[in-house]
Amino acid sequence: MDITSLQNPKVKHIVKLREDKRQRQRDGLMLVEGRDELTLALGCGLIPQTILTAPELDPAPMGISHAEIVTVTRAVFEKISYRDNPDGWLGIFPTPQTSLADLKLSQSPLVIVAESVEKPGNLGAILRTADAAHVDALLVCDPRVDLWNPNVIRASRGAVFSVPTVAVDSPSALDWLHARKIQILAATPSAEVFYTAVDLSQPTAIAVGTEDEGLTDFWMDNADLKVLIPMMGRVNSLNVSIATALITYEAVRQRK
Repeated sequence: MDITSLQNPKVKHIVKLREDKRQRQRDGLMLVEGRDELTLALGCGLIPQTILTAPELDPAPMGISHAEIVTVTRAVFEKISYRDNPDGWLGIFPTPQTSLADLKLSQSPLVIVAESVEKPGNLGAILRTADAAHVDALLVCDPRVDLWNPNVIRASRGAVFSVPTVAVDSPSALDWLHARKIQILAATPSAEVFYTAVDLSQPTAIAVGTEDEGLTDFWMDNADLKVLIPMMGRVNSLNVSIATALITYEAVRQRK
């Protein structure tokens, strides 16, 4: 066993990477935990710096090459893990650096713009929808949560690696969309047109905002389409990831 002490410097560093956004940014590193998430990250071409494994939790190898493999005790792994029931696999990866210029679009692109989404679970769920619907890109504008937060990676089930994703300020995202003649759709309770009644087969960016406040005036003022998701109960809004999924899959339906 390579590491048995909870006071090992590498263990302490991993705990800092897990808990501190500034530490991740300074080091340019992120944590990927779980066999499935690691498999997807590796399948998307990411190369790990270090893989930590606890044979007591999962003795089956993964066949990973080109990385330092470190074995740890169960107690050590439970200290570095951010899951309640860890499976014994965690990777330290360089943080991907993707810009708007790196994005490659289809003939009629479908893009999701997530403005100021503040909850890792919501951003992770949006990423899963983006992967399932095979959208061209996700633009995370003015983020309140770190894209490489371990809980975002966990909630996305690794989709953060398969979906072309860029963290960017809103004005830059708007200029990029305008330059590519991509219409911008915003969902708002004040709209008069249902989201199923507009043409989403042409190049479209679906803009969504925070749970409490929705989209800011910046995106509302620049939206080409404003649509309504019908609400027939007593609450006046849906979870942002659910709203995103509904509109995204309406675009998929129209395009099929």
